[in-house]
Amino acid sequence: MALESRPLGHRWRSSRIFILFVVILALFCETFLYSFPVPILSYMIEDRLHIDPSQTQNITTALLSLHGFIALISAPIIAHFADKSSDRKSPLLISLAGCFVGTVLISLTPSVPALFAGRIIQGIAGSATWIVGSATMTDHVEVGNLGKLYGLSMSFVSAGVVAGPAIAGTVLELAGYWPAWSVALGLLALDIIMRFIMIETPKSSSTDHDSPTIEPSDTAASNSETSPLLAHDALTHQPNTLDSIAETHDEHTQKGGFYRIMLSDARVISGISSTILSSSILASFDATLTLHLRDAFGWGSMAAGMMFLSLQLPSICIGSLAGWLRDRVGLRYPTAIGWALFAPIMWLLGVPGSDKSPFGSTINEEGLFIFAVIAFGVVTPFVRGAGYLQLSTKDPEIFGQHGGSNRVFALQDIALSLGLMIGPLISGSLTQAVGYYWMSCTLGK
Repeated sequence: MALESRPLGHRWRSSRIFILFVVILALFCETFLYSFPVPILSYMIEDRLHIDPSQTQNITTALLSLHGFIALISAPIIAHFADKSSDRKSPLLISLAGCFVGTVLISLTPSVPALFAGRIIQGIAGSATWIVGSATMTDHVEVGNLGKLYGLSMSFVSAGVVAGPAIAGTVLELAGYWPAWSVALGLLALDIIMRFIMIETPKSSSTDHDSPTIEPSDTAASNSETSPLLAHDALTHQPNTLDSIAETHDEHTQKGGFYRIMLSDARVISGISSTILSSSILASFDATLTLHLRDAFGWGSMAAGMMFLSLQLPSICIGSLAGWLRDRVGLRYPTAIGWALFAPIMWLLGVPGSDKSPFGSTINEEGLFIFAVIAFGVVTPFVRGAGYLQLSTKDPEIFGQHGGSNRVFALQDIALSLGLMIGPLISGSLTQAVGYYWMSCTLGK
């Protein structure tokens, strides 16, 4: 009788694969919407709002930085309320509604204040998507497969970053303004349908088992580089019953609360720092690349979109490989090598079109720039997403009945948002002050 009362398609709608697909699609949509206006902002500002072109860089920098600033403020608040509920689906739907409203407001472009208002709404909704979506993924995958999952999800995130400006620039040039925005709104509509179809699978807690045992090998594994951050802490307290979970939670609360405990761990600081740096560098391209290509090579919106595609396409292709490598050898060496390679690549990106270029031919400079962009994309997946894996938890119930996973990923979202805020600010300001070459060199350091 219980089976007969289930909704149509319950089996596949509540399956792990479908839930992960819906969450990854949501992350894709969030990054797609963040980067979508990048190649058409100059058209929106100069042609639709009739603002002097000299103000385009300032407004572009402010709009992109605002998204990260709003997400930075809203992330702890969103995580606080999300952790009080075991329901992941409702916050995802609310965040999608916010994305839709913000996107409509931006696309209408009635005024500069309306642009900023739409960006604020997108920032809040995007923060909720990242926090709840990341926690949902962690709920539905084994710890040993987290690296591969985050590698796959970061590939789709990179795909969103790529597809946004690539599609916007191409459709704008070939079909017009509103056909371009119809793509973004149509993708949001698809995401709404998928999230309504999804049937959430309740996360099993430690109370579902009578007496789980912990092997010595598990304890040893918890101290390894690839182990979840909180696994050792959870195993030390062994919260096998509801009473022990409550006692552990009280003990942590007495010691200073969630954020004080997390921020006292060196691995948390390392993961957060990696996320801030990687997201700030990536966000710097959104603020400067389109205008640099126009000024240096005379390229239009379609060519700029293709450069964003070249920037992230290698990351999409080898993202899962990078995640597999992390699962095999740990985070330290792939991440360190990736950061070491970033410095010369960033310098190389600044050379074409500058007075430091050794090439007399524009064609050679364009080829060098494309090579540097692709090299950047190859290295990116080895540093991007490392912070998420670093902060993954095996037993977040030590921080409350519904766990602390939302707050864990709020830390990552704060770091990501901080990077999205300071990246455009630094790159945009430096480009105007000292030029694209020295901006690129500064970020490479």
